[in-house]
Amino acid sequence: MYYIALGAVRRRSGPALLLALLAALLATGASCAAWYGLSVASQSAGAEVVRSPVEERVILVRQAGESTSDPRAALDKFATTVRGMLPVPSGTPVLGVVAEATYIYPGRSGASTGLPIAYRDGFCDHVRLTGACPAAADDAVISADTARRLGLKTGDTFRVRAATSRSVPIEFRVTGVYEHVEPGSAYWSDKLFRAQGSLDPLFTSLDTFRDPLLIRQTYAWDLDVPLPLLRGDGAYDLNGLVNESAPSFAGARLQLATPTGKLVDRVREERLAVARGVAIGLGQLAVLAWFAIGLAGRYTGRERRADAGLLKLRGSTSRGILRLALSQHLLPLTAGGLAGWVAGFLVAWPLAGALPVTVELWAALLLSLGLVVVVLGIALLVLLAVDALQQRAPVAALLRRVPSARRDWRSGVIDLALIALAAGAVYQARTSGSGLGIVAPALVALAVGLLLARLLRRAADRVGAVALRAGRIRLGLTAVRVSRQPGTDRVFALVVVSVALMALTLGTFAAGRAERADRAGVELGAPRVLTVSATSRTELLYAVRRADPEGRYAMAAVVDTGGTPPVLAVDSNRLAAVATWRPEYGPVTALTATPAPAALPLITGDRLTVAVTSRRSTTTLLGAILQHEGTGEPVRVEFKGIRLGAGTASALVPRCATAPGCRLVGWELFTPQGSDDGSVTVRSLTQQGPAATVLTAAQLADVRNWRGDFSTPAVHIAAGDGGLTLQTVPAGSIKVAAADSPLPQPVVLAGRPPSTWVFDDSAVGRFGDPATPVRVAAAATVLPVLGRDGVLTDLDAARRVAGDSDQGGILQVWLTADAPDSVVDAIGLPVLADRTAVARAADLAADASVVTTPFGLFTAAVVALIAAALLGLAAAVDREPQLEHLRALRTQGLTRRVALGTAYAGAGSVALAGLLGGLAAALAARPLAAVTAPVFPDGWRVVPPPGALGPWALTAAALAGLVVFGATAWLSVRRLRGELS
Repeated sequence: MYYIALGAVRRRSGPALLLALLAALLATGASCAAWYGLSVASQSAGAEVVRSPVEERVILVRQAGESTSDPRAALDKFATTVRGMLPVPSGTPVLGVVAEATYIYPGRSGASTGLPIAYRDGFCDHVRLTGACPAAADDAVISADTARRLGLKTGDTFRVRAATSRSVPIEFRVTGVYEHVEPGSAYWSDKLFRAQGSLDPLFTSLDTFRDPLLIRQTYAWDLDVPLPLLRGDGAYDLNGLVNESAPSFAGARLQLATPTGKLVDRVREERLAVARGVAIGLGQLAVLAWFAIGLAGRYTGRERRADAGLLKLRGSTSRGILRLALSQHLLPLTAGGLAGWVAGFLVAWPLAGALPVTVELWAALLLSLGLVVVVLGIALLVLLAVDALQQRAPVAALLRRVPSARRDWRSGVIDLALIALAAGAVYQARTSGSGLGIVAPALVALAVGLLLARLLRRAADRVGAVALRAGRIRLGLTAVRVSRQPGTDRVFALVVVSVALMALTLGTFAAGRAERADRAGVELGAPRVLTVSATSRTELLYAVRRADPEGRYAMAAVVDTGGTPPVLAVDSNRLAAVATWRPEYGPVTALTATPAPAALPLITGDRLTVAVTSRRSTTTLLGAILQHEGTGEPVRVEFKGIRLGAGTASALVPRCATAPGCRLVGWELFTPQGSDDGSVTVRSLTQQGPAATVLTAAQLADVRNWRGDFSTPAVHIAAGDGGLTLQTVPAGSIKVAAADSPLPQPVVLAGRPPSTWVFDDSAVGRFGDPATPVRVAAAATVLPVLGRDGVLTDLDAARRVAGDSDQGGILQVWLTADAPDSVVDAIGLPVLADRTAVARAADLAADASVVTTPFGLFTAAVVALIAAALLGLAAAVDREPQLEHLRALRTQGLTRRVALGTAYAGAGSVALAGLLGGLAAALAARPLAAVTAPVFPDGWRVVPPPGALGPWALTAAALAGLVVFGATAWLSVRRLRGELS
């Protein structure tokens, strides 16, 4: 029996090879799914871990302790206990101890503030230390902020009092001052070793904790869980280990904190999402491949029908005949399966960009083999089912070479069922997006292919008859061949589906890339964004303008989400050159359309002299509010001893002598309790060192240069009569500000206005202490960084209106993609974070809904190859009957040229029609099945998603289909060309 099967395979080597090719393609997809799925699941899970807050990657254990003569031994014992109850296989915990204490202010009885005493392993390796690391008991290093606030420096001594001691203080010597090198690292994620309200902890040696006064201590065991454990490599279950050990910790009175729980759950969801995505792609590929293999069995079964008829005449049973068919199928399926198993690994490696992690290599190997066996096992069952149905016919029908007449009612019922299934899938896709909605595009393409196949067959019937009657031999013979060849409609439908899937997958892939780039651009606002540390917005603005004076590469920006609405302040003159601008943001020139008032001259001397005329009998105190234009540091100046009548007063301003100098923010006239009423007129302001006139009488008298501070009534301020006049109020002060920014301040508003904005009374309280009146210069649907709700304003105008008040916010530097390193270095501000739109888009691409897209492209390509293989198989099986038919026509006078043209046209017409039908099916499936770019897991959709089927995707699919199916059609006729005389 097996020798007979081997001979049959050898005799029909062409169809057998094509069946082996179909099996190899299916096996390649199955094997690749295993290797690729495990590889990208680890990548996606790792990306989820990396982008999660660092606090979620650390396990914390606490224990209340007391002072001991050997604190090192106590810590080590604590660590051993924890390790015994929580046997994490890798990772090095960090041990530490903290005691509560307060700093005693010298010379102030009872005045103190919290200053915890701490020790931590490896402390000096994780800070920037000015001085020496504490080595002995009562040595201490304090933070730079603590040193500044307490006025301490290296070598000083200070006293603290333990939390449980009310009388005996502990004296420490400052051996150094520390600054955090990486404040966002896992080492500093434990809040126990950060400021708890007042001052940062002081760090000392472990010997300090021998002091019997430090009886209230807290031991800390912090483990930065290694990435492989959080990722769940090798099915490691960190949450299961933690849950199992939790009762032991409770029994030992140890406090266990595991913020890793939610992270591990998210990682597990990422892995499951990757598995679903790969399974969907493999499922579509397998179903279409089984359909193609079943159709291939129907094609190749024409010759096995005759074998079955002869075996029936010789008395063979149905089981024996099926066993013979099984033997004929096993060889090509096994050969194709082995080749595909190896090919899947070779394809998955570059497709995923990496192999699975080491502990999952064997799992990938076994899973790939298992998937190959399963899909090919089902393919074998499909082939046997096709053979069993065909072999039920009588012997006469099995031996007949001419196909029986078509009976379409069964295929019609199947087609109707598939179309109904596609309609249900469309409904689910447009409502919930689950269930069959996931594969709705493929089902819609299949429904369109089935409908077009019936139209093609009917059109071929009519065209063939008309063309033959009209003498159009080539067209008529081609149409008749397409119409009467069994199974052509199914091959055509598979070609349609393959082309549609390729177009839709390419379109979705391109739309996803564009959508991720759009989101990265909206979230960041520019190609590159630095989050920096600066003392004020003024320092930020000055540093950026100094580094890039032409405004070609860099722009200062501040994001303030603390108010309603949130505010984005930018250096608007540089917005068009630096920012990634979108039409949804409104006009890029909206903030620069209103010219700003001319700025007053800067003060660059070290002494100021003001000329005033006082109309008060009591001595007057006049204040000037200055702000350094380089650092933003407020400079308060008091002109004292101003008496009745005309006179002058001077005050030192040494900080303004440092470039670039100070700007005049405003004036303030004080009226202490008991002073008489009256006014003071400021006539001029001059500086010394170097000598210069800052404000003339004309400038002071120009009403355009001055405004109230939104809290001072305008009747108390007058510009004219040789200067600026301030009218006193009883027991209060009068403030006047320099009008060096446009008011109301122009803003771009996105979203609905705040409920407090009534009519034209619009104000924003994030530009300074009083609310600042604003004017909506333009409306936007979206704003960079802020999204659908917020306000965009000019940074320079906002900080000028605010004067020397602290506005807060996140200080940023926006950079172009080609900003040179020299500009970044010249800014000179400490960089807290450096983000790029490209990196953010890559981070978004690591999500489970995206990492499976390359596998979807691969499966679409494999489906196209399967359709091409089936097209070639149909031609190979039909080659001998077609050759006999053409030879008979040649005998009747048909020219060789016409015969070959008929052969080429017959093979190419199905391929070309399927290609055009596939493009039409893709265009129909996109709106019907609501095909869009992949939805972000967090639901982000601030800007409209790009189209999922653009001209590029259609063109690429058309070219790919033209190459693949055109080459298949040409090769299928090549052998016939040589045999046709």
